[in-house]
Amino acid sequence: MPAQPLRIASVNVNGVRAAFRKGMGDWLAARDVDILALQEVRASTDDLVGLLGDEWDVLHDPATAKGRAGVALASRHRASIHRVELGPADFDSAGRWLEADYEVGGKVITVVSTYVHSGEVDTPKQVEKYKFLDAMLERLPQLAAHSEYAVIMGDLNVGHRTLDIKNWKGNVKRAGFLPEERAYFDRFLGAEGEPGYNDGAGLGWIDVGRRHAGEVPGPYTWWSQRGKAFDTDTGWRIDYHLATPQLAATVQNYVVDRAAAYDERWSDHAPVVVDYAI
Repeated sequence: MPAQPLRIASVNVNGVRAAFRKGMGDWLAARDVDILALQEVRASTDDLVGLLGDEWDVLHDPATAKGRAGVALASRHRASIHRVELGPADFDSAGRWLEADYEVGGKVITVVSTYVHSGEVDTPKQVEKYKFLDAMLERLPQLAAHSEYAVIMGDLNVGHRTLDIKNWKGNVKRAGFLPEERAYFDRFLGAEGEPGYNDGAGLGWIDVGRRHAGEVPGPYTWWSQRGKAFDTDTGWRIDYHLATPQLAATVQNYVVDRAAAYDERWSDHAPVVVDYAI
């Protein structure tokens, strides 16, 4: 019989304690996930371990400011090594970048959970966002050189293309869809309409969600809590799996676990779940 694929999921939990109170534990128990990347944990490591249970090997990088940001990786496999540094020594990336190596099926899989700043036009928040994206530009080639099987997952807080935001025309001057932000993704993946886009252009990374879904709107991963955004599917696709070409070639399935109804949500983001045939 063929081996079971490696199931890797990522989700911005918008506070893991609140997410578990609202039903995240039921989702996790039913999804048979092997490696789980979390963003906006906003809790202590003890809290996180207590919620997930002893069957998970948990890595957690909290933010410098208590109760803010925080990224984690939980796995059925124990990580052989993990790293949290990103960018220059004077750049505070705490709670926003966590990478780990896992040995699966005789191969080393490098997995990153990241939470890019949301930003705000003409404020220091946007400056910090660009610093973070600059650091990613430097780190991505290093990761690809480190492991041919690597995936960067999380809330990247940028919609790369007009297909990624339902109301893109109303957001071209807002953080999350600024031309300057989207240009970073052109460098990661290649530019829309250019040769090799999402197939080796740019730094060579693959947007697994776009490759799997094709040239269609969404599927969106985040919806504002205000108004009827969720009910009308007026969302943004800002949660990604960016994989090396070798790992992207193994993808068997890609799913956004959108809740059936607004009152069944346990975060304002939906989990992105991908099966890799490792």
